[in-house]
Amino acid sequence: MSEHVFLYGPPGSGKSTLGLRLAHELGRHFVDLDEQIKKRAGRSIESIFAEEKEAGFRTHESRILAEVLAEQDAVIALGGGTLLDVRNRNLVESAGQVLLLNVSPELLVARQKTDSTIRPLSQDETALSSLLKQRAEHYASFPTKLEVGNIPLDELAWQAQITLGAFHVTGMGPGYDVRVHSGALEQLGTYLQARQLNGPVAMITDQNVEPLYANRVLAALLDAGYKVESLAVPPGERYKSMETVAQLWEFLLQSGIERSSTVVALGGGVITDLAGFASSTFLRGVPWVAVPTTLLAMADASLGGKTGIDLPQGKNLVGAFYPPRLVLSDPGTLDTLPEPELRSGMGEVIKHGIISDPQLFEMCMQGLDVLANDWSSLVRRAMAVKIKVLKEDPYEQGLRAALNLGHTIGHAVELASGFKLRHGEAIAIGMVAEARLAEKMGLAESGLADTICEGIQKLELPTEIPSNMSPDRLAQIMLKDKKKASGVVRFALPTRIGEVVTGIEVSDLEGAFS
Repeated sequence: MSEHVFLYGPPGSGKSTLGLRLAHELGRHFVDLDEQIKKRAGRSIESIFAEEKEAGFRTHESRILAEVLAEQDAVIALGGGTLLDVRNRNLVESAGQVLLLNVSPELLVARQKTDSTIRPLSQDETALSSLLKQRAEHYASFPTKLEVGNIPLDELAWQAQITLGAFHVTGMGPGYDVRVHSGALEQLGTYLQARQLNGPVAMITDQNVEPLYANRVLAALLDAGYKVESLAVPPGERYKSMETVAQLWEFLLQSGIERSSTVVALGGGVITDLAGFASSTFLRGVPWVAVPTTLLAMADASLGGKTGIDLPQGKNLVGAFYPPRLVLSDPGTLDTLPEPELRSGMGEVIKHGIISDPQLFEMCMQGLDVLANDWSSLVRRAMAVKIKVLKEDPYEQGLRAALNLGHTIGHAVELASGFKLRHGEAIAIGMVAEARLAEKMGLAESGLADTICEGIQKLELPTEIPSNMSPDRLAQIMLKDKKKASGVVRFALPTRIGEVVTGIEVSDLEGAFS
C-alpha cells in the first residue's frame, strides 16, 4: 500500500514550498514532479513546451509520474495540470491522498508579480485568469482542500496535517506515524508491512470490542500474511491492573512473541494503556501498534506513549513512556460506540479546545448531535492539539503538563466514585472545579468557569462534584497523585479559552473545593 501525499493546485499556489515543509514534518522525502521532469528529461520545462508543445510535455509528465510513484512514500508536488489526464488522476488517487491547495485569484496574481519562475501556461495575468476559468471545475472536484492565504508556512503545514489526518510524532525514540481515515481497519496489515513490523502478531482487545471489530482486524492481518493470536480481556477501568498485565505477559509468552514481533492494541484507552505497558516490559520491549476504537482513545489515550496500570490508591501510578510504532484511527468505529462513551470522550476533546484551540471549543459548543455528522474532522482537530504538545514536550518536563487540565481533581473524583463515573465525566467535573479554583486564585479571567461549564453542559456531561464526596476524601486521594512533588500537588489551570498555566502549587487542597 502506498501512502504518498500529493499537493495539487494552480500554478503559483505554493505546492513546492509547502511540500518541502510538510515532508519534513511527516518524516518523508520530498519530490517536486516538475523538477524530476527537468532532471530526467535533461531539459527545462519551457524548452519541452517550445519543442514538443503541451502534448509532448504531458507525455513526459505521465511517464515520470509513474516512475516516482514506484519509489518510497513521499510528499509529491504535482504540476498544475498533472491530473487533467484521467489516467494520471486514477493512478495518483490509488497511491495516496491528494490535497488541493485552494488559493484566491488575487493572491495568485500577487505572487506571480514577484515570482521569477517561468510558467508556460500562465505567463501573465491574462493567461493565468484564463487558465483558472478553464480548470475551475476540475480543481473543485477534489474533495480534500486546504485554504491557502497569507499565513505563516509553519501554520499552513500544520493545517495541512490536520486536513489530511496525517502526523508524525517526534521527540520520543525514532518517532511514529498517526493516521486517521475511514476504512483503516481493513488496511492494518499493509500499514504494518509498510513499517516493516514483523509477526507473529498478538492482538489484545476487550470483550466489548471483540465481537464488533476483531474479525475485521484479524482478516486484514491474515491477508497480509501475518500469523495472529488474539486475547480479549474484560472491559473497564477496574481491569487496568497488575493481575491483567500478568495475564497479558502469559498470553504473549504462549503466542511465541519475540522482541521483533508486534502487539496490536484494539480498543479504548484501557486497552492501549494495558497493551502498551505489557509491550514495554515483555522481553524488555516489543513493538506495538495502537488501533483506538473510542473517541477518548483516538483523541487522547492512544497518543503520547504513556502506558500504565492503576493501583488501588490511584490511577496510572505504575507505567512507562513507551510509544507505539503507529496509531491508526478509523472514525467509522465511533458509529457503534454507545452514547455515554461518546460523551465521555468529548470530555477530553473539549479539554483540548480549552488548552489551545478556541475553534475546537466552539465546535464542541454545537453539541453531540451536530458533531456526530463528521467524526473525522473532530478527531483530527482534537488529536492535533495533543500531538503539537507532545512534539514540544514528549516527557512532560513542562508544556505537556497542560494536558493534565481537569485531571488532578478529575482523577480523584473518578477514583472516589469507584469508577462508576466514566473518565471523561470525571474530567469534565474536574475542569469546572479547577476553572473555579483558577478564578479564586486570580489566574483566570472572570466568568471563565461559567463559560467552560456551559460548553460541558452542551455535551450533557456532569459539572458538579457529587455531594457524597467530601473535600477531605478527595484531598487525600490527590496527595497520592503522580503529579505531586515535594508533598505539594501541582495543577494545570485555565486562564482563558485557549490558554493554560502549569505547575501551579496548591497546598490547601480542601480549600480548593470551597
